[in-house]
Amino acid sequence: MSRVHDMGGRRGDGPVPFDPDEPVFKEAWHARALAVTLAAGGLGQWTLDTSRHARELLGPKDYTRFSYYEKWLAALADLLVSKGVVTRAELAEGKSSEVSALAGRCLTADRVANVLAQGGPTEREARQMPGFRTGARVRARRPARNVLVAGGHTRLPGYLAGVPGRILACHGAHVLPDANAHGLGEAPEPLYTVVFRAEDVWGVAERPGDEVTADLWESYLEAVA
Repeated sequence: MSRVHDMGGRRGDGPVPFDPDEPVFKEAWHARALAVTLAAGGLGQWTLDTSRHARELLGPKDYTRFSYYEKWLAALADLLVSKGVVTRAELAEGKSSEVSALAGRCLTADRVANVLAQGGPTEREARQMPGFRTGARVRARRPARNVLVAGGHTRLPGYLAGVPGRILACHGAHVLPDANAHGLGEAPEPLYTVVFRAEDVWGVAERPGDEVTADLWESYLEAVA
């Protein structure tokens, strides 16, 4: 079943507006929303995949009416409470009732540049040989869902479910979001760039030869004879 956040390829939403002169942050609070989300992530109480799943768990009405950074803040508030970092009362009052045990992990201004420069690499030592070679014919798994956790996070978009494609490249083993979002460990798997014919994805290609590429984990794919 498609969920509200899986909007790729969905019909009826109209074109996506593009403004080449659009500023990075349209409003000052957008920058603060990004900053506080990254700083809270630095507390080490959840993973990037967990934070993505928190946004996906927003109610359909909220998800459709919230702006981009409103989604970020709403999901962050849910995470802070669910992980016991703050209480709902503290969140409502805008201040903590006592010094947090996590205070020592606070991301201070002098550390921000180094932390951002390091990023969050997801490549890991391979535990298995890649099951597909470059050029191999594959099909994206149907349905596009997390097979480890019912209703859980996955990076397999619904519009690719069941679509045949071809392995373009293998990028080594990377953290599997479907496991990492739910406290099941990193479970690294081979990650591939897969190329799909546009007509196979959308039914009709705008131009002959158009293709769609996606980075997909091995468990998202099955071999095609």
